[in-house]
Amino acid sequence: MGHIPLIDELALIAGLGVIVTLLLGRLRLPTVAGLLFAGALLGPNGFAIAKSMEAIEVLAELGVVFLLFTIGLEFSLSRLREVMRQAALGGLVQVGLTAGVAIGIAIALGQSTSRAVFYGFVFALSSTAIVLRALAERREMEAPHGRFIVGTLIFQDLCVVPMVLIVSLLGSQGTPADAARGISFALGKATLTVVVTIVVARWVVPRALAWVDAARSREIFLLAILAICIGTAWLTSLAGLSLALGAFLGGMVVADTDFGHRALGDVTPLRDAFVSLFFVSLGMLFDYRIVFDKPVLVTLLTFGFLFGKGALATIAAFAMRFPARVAWLAGVGLAQFGEFGFVLTRLAQGTGLVGDAETRPLLAAGVISMFLTPVLVRIAPHVSAGERLLAPLERMIGVRSIDAADQNDPHYLKGHVVLVGFGVAGRLVTQALAASGVQFVVIELNAATVRAAAKEGLPVYYGDATSEEALGHAHLAAARALVIVMNDPQAQQRVLDTARRVAPKIPIFARARYLAEGPRLRELGANDVIADEVEGGVEMVARVLRELEVPGNVIHEHIETARAKTQASARATVVPRRTLGSHRALADLKIESVLVREGSPAAGRTARELDLRHRTGALLVAIQRDGVLVENPDPSDPLGVGDVVYLVGSKDAVASATRELSVPPAA
Repeated sequence: MGHIPLIDELALIAGLGVIVTLLLGRLRLPTVAGLLFAGALLGPNGFAIAKSMEAIEVLAELGVVFLLFTIGLEFSLSRLREVMRQAALGGLVQVGLTAGVAIGIAIALGQSTSRAVFYGFVFALSSTAIVLRALAERREMEAPHGRFIVGTLIFQDLCVVPMVLIVSLLGSQGTPADAARGISFALGKATLTVVVTIVVARWVVPRALAWVDAARSREIFLLAILAICIGTAWLTSLAGLSLALGAFLGGMVVADTDFGHRALGDVTPLRDAFVSLFFVSLGMLFDYRIVFDKPVLVTLLTFGFLFGKGALATIAAFAMRFPARVAWLAGVGLAQFGEFGFVLTRLAQGTGLVGDAETRPLLAAGVISMFLTPVLVRIAPHVSAGERLLAPLERMIGVRSIDAADQNDPHYLKGHVVLVGFGVAGRLVTQALAASGVQFVVIELNAATVRAAAKEGLPVYYGDATSEEALGHAHLAAARALVIVMNDPQAQQRVLDTARRVAPKIPIFARARYLAEGPRLRELGANDVIADEVEGGVEMVARVLRELEVPGNVIHEHIETARAKTQASARATVVPRRTLGSHRALADLKIESVLVREGSPAAGRTARELDLRHRTGALLVAIQRDGVLVENPDPSDPLGVGDVVYLVGSKDAVASATRELSVPPAA
């Protein structure tokens, strides 16, 4: 077999990508940064090893298609509606504010309105692939800033549709009225296409996948998923929409079927491979020569992405009434060039809206910002300067701050418990404290949660527990204990460090998601660390072994062994109990109740006298007397009229005992 085109270049891309990523990993740089750097080395502006740029770009675009398809699989229509309710306003503010400021600056610098709109769109979009991967690696998808960033990124992806249409029309010749009509028509067509695609797919896709699943072939199922992913992208592209949007819609449609999780598991390896190639292809666009030719312009554009765009994203988070820490981390997470910025740039170049001289500095700055983003996302939680700078703006949030705890409690807080975080775990702890008559104060960073708790009359206050001032207003030094149940691991460590300075002797209980986080938290001063994965694992062991009917003492031994290897617990081990009928080994035994009536042979006689066990085979296990259940009844205690006797035994034994205790039939 002869030489296969492109295969040598793909082999070099894969090999060099692995080597560079591993080397940068030694420097604790993220994987994405390594792939971008490898692309810069391989590309035409580096060692020019990759020659088939067009073919590589096609494969890279498949990576974007797979990426958006898997995002759609994780965001079904119902979940998308929920996320949009929470983040639509923040996303609208971020996109609108960033685009508006960029357009204004471009016009002030002498650019035409059409070009200014293009620049506004490019600056408004962030990198879904890079940011989502960084959040996932840091386990921050469910943190407050993670939820805001994810919602904003999805909103940006939805905005790509009108942006692509508008940029394509801005580059065409015609009057403003013609452009407005064209944009209106294109948006209407896009909306109709999206609606038709979703409606048709929701009727066709579930039935089609059910037929495919009936074949019991993993290969056929994977081909069907690929057909839906690529086919939906292709069909929407025929209507003038982006391939990525079609893939996103296809993923959401599959997510609403019974096969969503299976599809995600099958497609994820392909997505990871092609998305890695996409990052390499982005790195190939980096032209180091333009950095030397126009260093001031590239530097200004890079600062515009990292600082200007980050500041505007922070303002958008404040508009959603997020606190300073969340707004700061959200600004850092959204401050970079986006994948769809490349799509808009190529489109603008193709229509003649911008030329190569304008796009080269923009793309160079964009690639630099994407390279720096994973590093900045990793550093940002450790930098408190940004939070302190934004702290005065928190007054705009409109919730009661922790400093109000002094005013609301005229009897100086003392002997209370301070909680940090008011999620499910925090609410459970406060309910137990309230039921036990223990006073408590909660510090929470989610403004919406604070408002809801205030309506319930609970002492939950808005505040940043990483600051000494907040812990001082909570009178931590006079408290009996500090309980930390927040979701942000980095912030949790800072709370511990601050708490030990404010109250060196106070007992601190910290919740961790993973057992591996325990040593670091104890090193920072936590007296006790409860790992979610351990408690969940212990509970899973108990329930699974009980279902398998493993003897109770053996289950206790397994649990004690598990705790000895992980973390001890002051709580007694409780194994879930099973009812008698749920034991398969005892499935043939029956439970029956018999009422002792006047004239019954049992009335006035004891269980020992009746001797039911030997005479019938049934066992008397309990008696209900005057509405009270008597377990292990005294065999010498006479049965009275109105007592209910509970019998256990085989079907025949219980029937025989019932006859013995019943009133004899009249002669």
